[in-house]
Amino acid sequence: MLSLCICGTAITSQYLAEKYRVNCPMFQSFLNYCMLFLIYTTMLAFRSGSDNLLGILRRKWWKYILLGLADVEANYLIVKAYQYTTLTSVQLLDCFGIPVLMALSWFILHARYRVIHFVAVFVCLLGVGTMVGADILAGRKDGSGSDVLIGDILVLLGASLYSVSNVSEEYIVKNLSRLEFLGMLGLFGTIISGIQLLIVEHKDVASIHWNWKIALLLLAFALCMFCLYSFMPLVIKVTSATSVNLGILTADLYSLFFGLFLFGYKFSVLYILSFTIIMMGFVLYCSTPTRTAEPGESSSVPPVTTIGIDNLGLKLEESGFPEPSLPPCSWGAGTCRGTSRGRAAAKAEAWSWSRHCSSVRIQKEHRTMYPK
Repeated sequence: MLSLCICGTAITSQYLAEKYRVNCPMFQSFLNYCMLFLIYTTMLAFRSGSDNLLGILRRKWWKYILLGLADVEANYLIVKAYQYTTLTSVQLLDCFGIPVLMALSWFILHARYRVIHFVAVFVCLLGVGTMVGADILAGRKDGSGSDVLIGDILVLLGASLYSVSNVSEEYIVKNLSRLEFLGMLGLFGTIISGIQLLIVEHKDVASIHWNWKIALLLLAFALCMFCLYSFMPLVIKVTSATSVNLGILTADLYSLFFGLFLFGYKFSVLYILSFTIIMMGFVLYCSTPTRTAEPGESSSVPPVTTIGIDNLGLKLEESGFPEPSLPPCSWGAGTCRGTSRGRAAAKAEAWSWSRHCSSVRIQKEHRTMYPK
């Protein structure tokens, strides 16, 4: 479903660019953020309690500004890269976001992977390589840009920002709520993309020769993006951002399959092979769930136990030493009764008192056996 939504955005964007000479990626993203704002930000504003729009803005406004900035610029940089580099480079370098996403999930979300997960990611990337090879053998138009190095850098930056956005999305939908994520992203995404639209694309938008076909294609693009943003948190909540990104690697292949009929692409058996390889890697990744590290898992300090105290008490009892009486608790009688801190303190003082009594007893016996 998510791959089909991305496929819809790719097809509508290609129609707009090739047939109607409309190339305004920020304006297209602005329409999507406006729809998120109208639906989810409005719902968040009417939510009752401290988790409504105003309450969230008072507590975490700066965090969502950074999230909105990362998401807006990720969309813009990836589309902008097509003007400088080749389609092959974009397809390959866009996969850079997956290892970045896994690294961020490891450190921020404390996700822990098994060997099978790394093998699955390698299989998926192998499928992407097969897809790019199919493009080259089929003689698909590569759309070479003016400066490949700049384009490649833009792709890497965009993929990294996508990873930041996806990790933030996973944390919010699993620990807070989907409505909060979409509502705040709609608010700040609309503001940031609107400002950037006025700065960098106002001339491009003004030069569009409007007709109902262009308006329909822009609306279709916005609806596909809106569905993608609405459904992705639902999938991430039950899986993970990494597995979702592996699954949507098939979006390019769906675009290729539709392109066979819409844009006259040449068919290659390697397209089927690459689709099969990516799906195998995706299934392999999902076959074994990841786990979340416990808070103190990485600590090498052994846990404190009472085994030593218990053994000391047994040795004192076997040796015939009188059981030491518990000294007065330094935190007061009320604290020592009924609280874990008091019980722990009592054990500690009992242990100290036992060692003191043992030392005194040994000294007395020594003076008896060896009088001065």
